Parts: sequence; structure tokens; C-alpha cells
Amino acid sequence: MAEPLLVVEDLSLHYRTEAGILRALDSVSFELGRGEAVVLLGESGCGKSSLAKALLRLLPRNVAHHSGRVLLDGTDIMALSDERFRRDIRWNRISIVMQAAMNALNPVVKVGEQVAEPLLVHAGWKRAAAAEKAAQALARVGVAADFMDRYPFELSGGMRQRVVLAMALITEPALVILDEPTSALDLLTQAGIMNVLKRIKWETGTSFILITHDVGTSSELVDHVALMYAGQIVETSPARDFFREPAHPYGRALMASVPRLHDRADPVHIEGNPPNLLDPPEGCRFAARCAQRFAPCDREPPFARLAGGRRALCWLFDEGGRE
Repeated sequence: MAEPLLVVEDLSLHYRTEAGILRALDSVSFELGRGEAVVLLGESGCGKSSLAKALLRLLPRNVAHHSGRVLLDGTDIMALSDERFRRDIRWNRISIVMQAAMNALNPVVKVGEQVAEPLLVHAGWKRAAAAEKAAQALARVGVAADFMDRYPFELSGGMRQRVVLAMALITEPALVILDEPTSALDLLTQAGIMNVLKRIKWETGTSFILITHDVGTSSELVDHVALMYAGQIVETSPARDFFREPAHPYGRALMASVPRLHDRADPVHIEGNPPNLLDPPEGCRFAARCAQRFAPCDREPPFARLAGGRRALCWLFDEGGRE
């Protein structure tokens, strides 16, 4: 079996707030192979964007705790100095498409200059060569060369999203993190963006981490699902298994809440609210909303290994992975 591109082990990230320590991530672990895509799926506030920031060390000043191991091609990048991480990893090996493309672009700098900037800053390219590469990167995501001299406010939302994607891809990183890449876009534009991502994944072998709460969008691109709830990953599964039959009760409830075109059953919303991460419960964090709760749920559940390489953080499964 080939060595995975990315291995995340026990990654934790806590923030210092006026109300106390907020445990945004607690002991998160998952793997990602070369040329594969995984979706971090879950409700708003479950820690998806904090995980992206932790991987790229784009951390705010109020971090109280940041620990764990992140292996990229077998190298623990968490052990690198900030300068070496900035020089060798961020944008060269791992890049990100930030949520809300208009906020990620400088409104007074032309599109071509912004797309070329990662090559100038992180790779030391000459300006003319970087501009030529920027035109190629824009063409790959479906943006014509004459847009190089336009400003972001002259572009539609979908075109701005393609520009930000070109910026993330221009250094040819091994891994691209996509933080809600289709939010605030209409359905046709969303479909166009997802088709571009699928084509790039197929042509270049780029690996993707997709962050979203949109089940329908994620099913178009990903090979694996990492289901997040209240700062933890509660299930990892191949996408074909998860979208057909989730193992964790939260996954089952989440899929039951999604409208289906050929399903006569009405969507069912999940009762209750996620726990307060300033003071998370000692046992299973989903227990208060779980219809299958029983006595052991008052204790922290173990990760059960299920058939097909699946894992679920739940007491419903025994050591052999049987429910």
C-alpha cells in the first residue's frame, strides 16, 4: 500500500476567549492519499475551518493550545520552524481557496498580478515568467487571458471563485484546501466550479480537502468523508459507503436531513443544538441529540474499526466492528 500524502494525528487547537478556553479541535486524526479528495463534513461551528487554519498555521493571536502531528510525505511539518514552514510548505506544498472569494482578492490590484503573486513571493520567479504562468493557470480554470487586466469588482462571483482557485493552483501544490468553494454561488455556477475541480484532480493528481456542510456538493468530488461534530472527527468512511449508509448516528441524522429527488420521505431535522465547546460534555458529544443514546454514552467513546476501512467514534459498535 502506497504511503499516504497527508497523515494527521491527534491535532488539537484551542482558543483563548473572554469566557474561557474554547476547544475548537480535539485529537483530530485522518489520512489522505495522493490524487484523492476528502470532505470535512459537518454543521457550522464544528471545527472545519479551524482544521484548515491549523494545517496551514494561519492562526489567530488568541491560540491557547496547538499540538499534534501533521505528516506531509512522511515529514512532520508541525516540527518545522515558522520560517521554513512559510518558505517550503505554505502555498508551495499546501495552498488554500478561502471562503468568500471577493474578500480574498485585493479590489485595487489587477487579477493577473494577484494570480502571479504566489510565484513571486514563494517561488522567486521573475515577473514576466510569473505573468505567463498566471495566464496558463487562469486558462486551466476557464478564465480567458483578457481577464488578466481586469479588477475583481469587474468579475462575477463565479469568475472570482475561479481566479482564487487559479491562485491556489499556480505553484502546483500537492494539496489544496477548499473552504466552502461554492458558497453564495447559484446552482449552475456551483456545478461549473465542481466540474473544474474534478477535471484538475483527474489531470494533475492534485489532492483536495473540501470543507463544506453541503452534502450534495461534496458527493461530486470526494473519495472519502471525514464527518466532524463539536471539534472531533466522529466517522471516516469511503464516500460511496457514507453517502449510502453512514455508520455514526450523527451521520445518519445528517443524511436524513438532506432532501432527495426520488425519495418520498420528508427530510428530518436534527433536534437540539451542538454542545458548548467552552465546556464540552465528558462523554459522547452527540449523546444529547442521539436517538440511540444508552448508558455507556456518558463516557468518552472509543474509535471502532468497521468493515471496509471505516471508523466511528461511537459505543454502538463492539471491538469487532459489529453494531
